[in-house]
Amino acid sequence: MSDALLHAVRHYVEAHADQTGIARTPVAGLTTIRSTTPSGLVHAVQHPIVCLVLQGTKQVTMGARTFGFGAGDSLLITADVPIVSQITTASAETPYMSLVLDLDLAIIAELAVQMGAVGEGDDGPVRVDSTDGEVAEVALRLMRLLDRPASVPVLHASLVRELHYWLLSSSHGQAIRRLGWPDSHASRVARAVSLLRSDYAQPLPVERLAAVAGMSPSSFHQHFRTVTSLSPLQFQKQLRLIEARRRMLAEGLTVSSAAFAVGYESVSQFTREYRRMFGQPPARETEAVRNKTAA
Repeated sequence: MSDALLHAVRHYVEAHADQTGIARTPVAGLTTIRSTTPSGLVHAVQHPIVCLVLQGTKQVTMGARTFGFGAGDSLLITADVPIVSQITTASAETPYMSLVLDLDLAIIAELAVQMGAVGEGDDGPVRVDSTDGEVAEVALRLMRLLDRPASVPVLHASLVRELHYWLLSSSHGQAIRRLGWPDSHASRVARAVSLLRSDYAQPLPVERLAAVAGMSPSSFHQHFRTVTSLSPLQFQKQLRLIEARRRMLAEGLTVSSAAFAVGYESVSQFTREYRRMFGQPPARETEAVRNKTAA
């Protein structure tokens, strides 16, 4: 990984980061991250992204698989999947630093048409590999562009498109390209995931999700699990629990209010499933977080 890219990201994030160490850029979907300490476990449903790690190490768990990666590696996520992430190596002297780009499905679709059809394959939605030189070089030009604000509206789109091109040309390009291929299983499942994300609090029978994806229920269930590593019901459950946790911690909702808001009919069932996912009952966790914040 280029020292110049590390320097450019450090320069930007130190000038613009918020209290959490995140610095969003004027380029839509491009974010820089800095952390001077290892983090706790962070649960989220992640959109498709590429994350270039420039310093420090991080760990991501999806289902039963755990991926560790560090400086010079890229994390690629090619589907909306629930993950657990944790920064594992960071210090004040050597902070964890990374550059994250949301994958733009419209750009991928356009490039996929030009680059040709691909097979379905059975690659998982999360993978780690060494960052390609071409990807790092375009990322550096994007970061340098930020030092010239007047140039960003004029030039950033071509650089973002070029970065997507090199990602599509990389060893994992086939998996990314399937996101933009209209009839691929990945893009069909993505339509169902979009419905799940918007209507997670409502009952969503697999037949309705399969119809949105344009598949039979049995075929949909199989391909949904291949793309996301979860069944549709498990996916919806994790969406509900993650959103309920956010509402309790960020908005101060009670356990029962959060449970009902995300679609649970039983607070006891919500509490059991929350504890299974996050390691402790919701009331205990929210109290611990509030006490830590007040200290």
